[in-house]
Amino acid sequence: MKIIYLHQYFATPESNAGTRSYEMAKRLVYKGHKVTFVTSSAYLSPNYNLKKGWNLIEIEGITLHVLHLQYSNKDLFIKRIFKFFQFSLRASLKTLSLKCDVLLATSTPLTIAIPGLIYSKLKKVPMVFEVRDLWPELPVAVGAIKSPVLIKLTEWLEKYTYKNSSRVIGLSPGMCSGIMRHGIEEKKIILATNSCDTDLFDVDKSVGEQYKEKSLKFVNDRKIIVYTGTFGLINKVGYLPELAKKMKEIDNTICFVAIGDGMEKQSVIDKARSFGVLDKNLFILPPVPKTEIVKLLSAADMSLSLFGQVPEMWNNSANKLFDALASKTPIAINYGGWQKEFILEYECGIILKPEDHEESARALSEFLNDSERYLNAKGKCHYLAYEKFSRDVMAERVEKALLDAVND
Repeated sequence: MKIIYLHQYFATPESNAGTRSYEMAKRLVYKGHKVTFVTSSAYLSPNYNLKKGWNLIEIEGITLHVLHLQYSNKDLFIKRIFKFFQFSLRASLKTLSLKCDVLLATSTPLTIAIPGLIYSKLKKVPMVFEVRDLWPELPVAVGAIKSPVLIKLTEWLEKYTYKNSSRVIGLSPGMCSGIMRHGIEEKKIILATNSCDTDLFDVDKSVGEQYKEKSLKFVNDRKIIVYTGTFGLINKVGYLPELAKKMKEIDNTICFVAIGDGMEKQSVIDKARSFGVLDKNLFILPPVPKTEIVKLLSAADMSLSLFGQVPEMWNNSANKLFDALASKTPIAINYGGWQKEFILEYECGIILKPEDHEESARALSEFLNDSERYLNAKGKCHYLAYEKFSRDVMAERVEKALLDAVND
């Protein structure tokens, strides 16, 4: 097939962002399909020398039309909304100049559906839409969208997109249920969660040992719990200084390392400083490429995934959680939903109390000091990475959705 892949935030392992689209495209190219992206430079590695406007580049057999568009997840929401529509308009014009058998559009943002719908209607080509977040359900739940007019408009666009897509891919069971609530037939909905890149993350333990010696000297001989991700409104990373404060009192053999960026990062740093844990047992570092996250997770004893207590968030399919599975790093989360269910079922980590920081710190200490329980969790991570959430398995589901759309 000739596939146009619409994704505003394409990234490779050289970037400090999720690489799902890159990994899916690589596998589609390997299967003999031609994949052409229409994307932006937002999360593309700075190694590419891009000029103003559109740029044409090729990465591992994948063709990319890249709009040089500055973006930061520190931007205010209104500024981000403006950039969503700016990219949507320019991507619509660029996409119409291309040819394909099927178009795959992946959110967020929801506005990525606009160039897909325009192309699909005008060119009579089927569209497959991938839902990474339920919009506008999630931004409404966290108060990012408050205007009744904007809420109604985005709800209409969401429903219209689902109904005018040949297939709809959801990244979690909750997302698939959310799609179904709009009256979409179950046979049109495909579950393809975020997945485990074992080729990248399943490395020899010496990789982590060397990284710890060279880049994490400040932890000394302590066990390391890492947070690798966004310091955003929905993540509530302010939980981390609270946890570190209690851990300082309970177990001085454990420390925390947080790597990433976002709107809330400075407030988290300020909170950690006021608690007396910054650069003591909580180290907050700049974002790094995914290739370095591989080394960090190899050095880590545990990985954290954090969200606020808003159930709409819990349908998320957190990249950091699947990266941890792939690296055999047990996981701790402080929220509910389907991820909590499989962690409890497979005993690959623990669930923390969102409001009880002392009990959570104690639970982490007990888990990391129970060698039998810990080794069992590492084994379960390995099993899940290869048997349940393999990237190859999820790529086959995406490919089948595209093939079914063409065959319809």
